[in-house]
Amino acid sequence: MSIWEYANPVKFMKTSSLVLPWVTGLAAVCLVVGLYWGFFLTPEAENFKQSVKVIYVHVPSAMMAINIWVMMLVTSLIWLIRRHHVSALAAKAAAPIGLVMTFIALVTGAIWGQPMWGTWWEWDPRLTSFLILFLFYLGYIALWEAIDNPDTAADLTGVLCLVGSVFAILSRYAVNFWNQGLHQGATLSLDKEENISDVYWFPLLLCIAGFVLFFVALLLLRTRTEIRARRLKALEQRERMA
Repeated sequence: MSIWEYANPVKFMKTSSLVLPWVTGLAAVCLVVGLYWGFFLTPEAENFKQSVKVIYVHVPSAMMAINIWVMMLVTSLIWLIRRHHVSALAAKAAAPIGLVMTFIALVTGAIWGQPMWGTWWEWDPRLTSFLILFLFYLGYIALWEAIDNPDTAADLTGVLCLVGSVFAILSRYAVNFWNQGLHQGATLSLDKEENISDVYWFPLLLCIAGFVLFFVALLLLRTRTEIRARRLKALEQRERMA
């Protein structure tokens, strides 16, 4: 058994139909429990007061914004090297989800930053690289829509993914690259001194798991839709040629 078997549209559709309900259910459980725990059962932070609770949306969405682009990069590379259509369609399906996650991260960051920094926006290295990542998502989606030939669109968006990956990396490590800037360091860290308190850490882990599972559910659903749309387009072209 090889992982490349799932690049076959028929195999992917069959497997995803079995997995999708379970992933959706787990995502719902993790999100409901994690968000309720985080927003209603955790205390105010000493320096942040109630605004600390934004982390239960901000941190998972920011992590997903970066990692979805990485996933798109991997699937685009698979397309460019092995020419598996499911991988190209998965990258296309992931882009709008990544765009929304990046937007949520920017908005919740502004909500959190205003009482902490006294401003809604600052040209901080991490904030700026996140804004550029948001624009890359927009450009990626627009490029798919602008090109009629799906193979050509997959090729060009794959190249765009390679270029945009620089800003995905900067979004994650900007604080480490540059000492200046208002944005704090990592909320989750292997270094116990930098990590947040356990009272916030455990519900945050649940929220992150929920966001990851929610993304997987949406990705499977949207990829299935893209496969069906591709099949329908192929059938329409055959009818025109007949």
